[in-house]
Amino acid sequence: MQVTKQAKEDALAPLLRQAFRPMFLFGAIFSAIAMALWGLALSGTIQLNTYYNVVFWHQHEMLFGFVTAIIVGFLLTAVQNWSGVRATHGYPLFWLTAVWLAGRLLMLFGGDLPHIVVALVDLAFLPMAAIFFALILLKAGQQRNMFFVPILLLLAVCNLLMHLGVLQGHFQFISHGSTNAVWLITLVMAVVSGRVLPMFTANGTSTPRVAPIVWLDRLALGSIWLVFVLHFFVLVKYIPSSVMVVLFSLAAITNFVRLIRLRFWITLNVPLLWSLHLAVAFIPAGLALFALRYAGFNISASTATHALTAGAMGIMILSMMARVSLGHSGRPLQPKRIMAIAFLFVIVSAVIRIVSGGWFPMTAAEWYNWAIGAWVLAYGCYIVVYFPVLTTPRADGRPG
Repeated sequence: MQVTKQAKEDALAPLLRQAFRPMFLFGAIFSAIAMALWGLALSGTIQLNTYYNVVFWHQHEMLFGFVTAIIVGFLLTAVQNWSGVRATHGYPLFWLTAVWLAGRLLMLFGGDLPHIVVALVDLAFLPMAAIFFALILLKAGQQRNMFFVPILLLLAVCNLLMHLGVLQGHFQFISHGSTNAVWLITLVMAVVSGRVLPMFTANGTSTPRVAPIVWLDRLALGSIWLVFVLHFFVLVKYIPSSVMVVLFSLAAITNFVRLIRLRFWITLNVPLLWSLHLAVAFIPAGLALFALRYAGFNISASTATHALTAGAMGIMILSMMARVSLGHSGRPLQPKRIMAIAFLFVIVSAVIRIVSGGWFPMTAAEWYNWAIGAWVLAYGCYIVVYFPVLTTPRADGRPG
């Protein structure tokens, strides 16, 4: 989409021409470094002087450092196609990226700084992104995608809750913020995948696009919304476990049916597709694990949550970054073969993390190291392969 003059575009550093460029690159680098540091800290090899403590740092940074960077990069790139208005670039994008980076550095090295200083810097990123996103839609006079503005602001509230937990010494605030962030991000994944996966599958396999079933989509997304609302307003403790079993089962079944209708088996020759299908499959898997947990099975909240985080988020982010980086840099949607191996690595990482704690508790720490190593290799492949893609002009010579 031609939305700016070529001469003006050529004066910009390629990294600042679209939000996906710095957010994907730095987000991927950060995830690999943060996961490696987490593994070294877990093993006692190093000691980190992080904000609050290293467990909080890992929990917070994988959500509000890594995942939200990719979400913002995706939204501030996609909004240009949705609205026809030039998306955030140049100096605004530079400052947005700088605020995000400052937050990561302070969270990692700011153990001796006043907590309020670190918190204020970290909390600035999501509201800034929400404002940039909203301004583009307002300029275009578009309302449909305004849905994502409250999502970004609610994520900012979840981040605030985690920081309030640190500042006021209330662990339940930390847990409340992180748990609700997981449910919000799960909702975003369900919404975005429901929009793009039918089109991606049809285009990538040269098959007819599967038409949506409106009531099924509403039930699938509505059930996740309800899960979030019940958790956010602390209503879960007032609801019988049997009701939660029904709700999570409904969410798992409807989201699975929504996915299986797209016929995963026709994507097996297209890594950009089968990886995305598998990523989405971890959403109903995680929901089903929560249903089993409420039904009394010996499944920890951590195990079920990691199906959504290490599984759905970790795999979907890698797959979407690989696709979006090619498409929005004017390149064919044909990733290098090593990316198929990277997808397998991140899937292996997720599976190990999910099953090791419950099935191999005595050797869980060793299995966690393997999961961490697989994650670092997966995202390391992306960094190496896509660094020149993200830091050079579009291959087709167009702006962006």
